[in-house]
Amino acid sequence: MLVKVFGSAVFGVEATTITVEVNIDKGVGYHLVGLPDNAIKESSYRIAAALKNNGYSLPVKKITINMAPADLRKEGSAYDLTLAIGILIASSQIKGDDIDKYIIMGELSLDGSLQPIRGALPIAIKAKEEGFKGFFLPIQNVKEAAIVTGLDVYGVENIQEVIDFLEGKGTIEPTIIDTRAEFYKTLDFPEFDFSDVKGQESIKRCMEIAAAGGHNIILIGPPGAGKTMLAKRLPSILPPMTLREALETTKIHSVAGKLKEAGLMNQRPFRSPHHTISNVALVGGGSYPQPGEISMAHNGVLFLDELPEFKRDVLEVMRQPLEDREVTISRAKFTVTYPSSFMLVASMNPSPSGFFNDPDSPQTSSPHEMQRYLSKISGPLLDRIDIHIEVTPVPFEKLSEDQKAESSVEIRKRVTAAREIQTERFVQMENIHYNAQMNTKHIREYCALDDVSKQLLKTAMERLNLSARAYDRILKVARTIADLEAAPKVISSHIAEAIQYRSLDRDGWLG
Repeated sequence: MLVKVFGSAVFGVEATTITVEVNIDKGVGYHLVGLPDNAIKESSYRIAAALKNNGYSLPVKKITINMAPADLRKEGSAYDLTLAIGILIASSQIKGDDIDKYIIMGELSLDGSLQPIRGALPIAIKAKEEGFKGFFLPIQNVKEAAIVTGLDVYGVENIQEVIDFLEGKGTIEPTIIDTRAEFYKTLDFPEFDFSDVKGQESIKRCMEIAAAGGHNIILIGPPGAGKTMLAKRLPSILPPMTLREALETTKIHSVAGKLKEAGLMNQRPFRSPHHTISNVALVGGGSYPQPGEISMAHNGVLFLDELPEFKRDVLEVMRQPLEDREVTISRAKFTVTYPSSFMLVASMNPSPSGFFNDPDSPQTSSPHEMQRYLSKISGPLLDRIDIHIEVTPVPFEKLSEDQKAESSVEIRKRVTAAREIQTERFVQMENIHYNAQMNTKHIREYCALDDVSKQLLKTAMERLNLSARAYDRILKVARTIADLEAAPKVISSHIAEAIQYRSLDRDGWLG
């Protein structure tokens, strides 16, 4: 008897429906074809034990299973449930008249219970697009898949529940999630709040500008000055995600298997990889390409602490994704693209000892050591960082103050207002949503300067020996400062403030 059951394969952040054809005939043998990987080939042992422990059996006949399209590589253990149900129906152990209306996915334990799978959200989206009625999957993944409306999503704990449903012996209620209610959950109490930070008013102002314009930022200062503390609080002042951004971000985390029973992600991700990370782990890849840290930080923040400690080749592979806001991973037979539109926040000590130009410090570094330390960061990478700011230690008087600082919620209101101005400005442009994404043409159009501002910028570039790369960055940041004030034009005070945020371009830092 021949039976067709449906599963799904995930490539990048998109799913492809897989038809599992099960044929049982005279003879003996178990033949699995259609480019399955080792995890799928081993499924016969898991399926045999799971069926036996639930009162069924693997037929002692010739079982041929084809996973179509046969030229597409299939990977992972998520097809166990699909194959098991196909075998039971093909061997007439259970009925399955409506089996072609459902997508079935799940990894089987030996007792028949189900383990979570990856990519449940993209699979559910594809199932709805192709007109399937329902989707059976492990209960741990049900919240992410139930985000998709118009599809019956059934979370099951073991194979027996699916069998009973197909035979009409039991009912499973589809999981229903109000996506909008889930999305608009209150965000007014962030875990890390700027009100915890004592002093550092100029740095907080800098973070506010970075958040308002989506600018990449680097913090330079000695150990203990508060660089990490400030960076961790940046997501709390970013504008709330739109529903489209939330779906995009949830999709990537679903593919990576990082959702942990959560539904729709409504908070911007914050990723902080260790400096020993490999370039594949950072940008994504592997023999079956998986999203890397830069894609996991999509629509959020990627924090690289102690930037010069990262291997140079790791930082260099990040240059292209920073510019294109997506990363394409090519293999011999296929290519996948993951989105990677994130805010880069980096921190570093100004010297190997950490106490550059500190007269009270017993540790000093020679000019040669300084040069070698700073040369780990290439010019082209710094070129993609709009704001450089020096962080100085907080004096005792500030630390011991009882007065509470401004909260993240208050700062976020100003940031959101500035972002709304930018959204309106770039409404006709497909890939530009905020100031950091502007190219040279847009800078000329939206950052036009009067004579006073031009003269100020010229004087600053000459006196401070600012490099040519600083010019466009200063104008972008000045435009964001103007948006925070709801000013239609960039004026000299905006330029003057933006010039302060180019520390590493000054002569003597990396020269």
